[in-house]
Amino acid sequence: MTRWTLHRGEALATLAAMAPASVDGVVTDPPYSSGGMVRGDRTARTDDKYTSNGYKGRFEDFTGDNRDQRGFRYWCALWLSECLRIAKPGAPIAVFCDWRQLPETCDLLQAGGWVWRGVVPWDKTGACRPQKGRFAAQAEYVVWGSAGPMPLDRGVGCLPGVLRESVKQHDKHHMTGKPTEVMRQIVRIVEPGGIVLDPFAGSGTTGVAALLEGYRFVGCELTQHYHDIAERRLRAAADGFTLRAGHRQRHEDDRQGRLL
Repeated sequence: MTRWTLHRGEALATLAAMAPASVDGVVTDPPYSSGGMVRGDRTARTDDKYTSNGYKGRFEDFTGDNRDQRGFRYWCALWLSECLRIAKPGAPIAVFCDWRQLPETCDLLQAGGWVWRGVVPWDKTGACRPQKGRFAAQAEYVVWGSAGPMPLDRGVGCLPGVLRESVKQHDKHHMTGKPTEVMRQIVRIVEPGGIVLDPFAGSGTTGVAALLEGYRFVGCELTQHYHDIAERRLRAAADGFTLRAGHRQRHEDDRQGRLL
């Protein structure tokens, strides 16, 4: 197997074609179907829901983010169940969500057959959209668990229970993309050298982080625009480069998790 594989297509169809017990962990940032308080908000363009006024039009819209809550619930149960089938016994899973979908995602992880093990907040620091008279929506969350019992002797150390990293525009290749540094910290929950699966690859940040940390990667992305970006970034990461702000920079191995 090559170090990475990126499929172009719908996640459920791609997952259904994968062999049972073939990946060592699942790390993913699926569409939240969020961005508002009522159904009408959910059906808006992703650029309107998730992009601040100063950055509107910078990123392409992406698909799969306009389900109502019942549709979101049923869809998540389906793909989480497929991921469980594909994961090896004891493999970890880490799923991003926002505050609106946090209670639901904790339940859905268990509905998909996984053992729910906790929530890791990602503190975006002050780099968020403030509103007067409100608490800042300064955090997103990683709901994590495992495929059944999770052995302690997997070669994985104690990982931080809170992630703190601001969004950097030179590292943002997708409208809702997470910092590469955040993803590098999360993929370390997977057994060293294993295969990391991301069925919603977006611009490929999970895969880039996995390659930089010495893992192999399998991903899937439906939107052609972001699939093409992810493919370029994965090729660069496999060759020892990171694509940032329109240029590439040589990557030297850094197990402390700092982007060079």
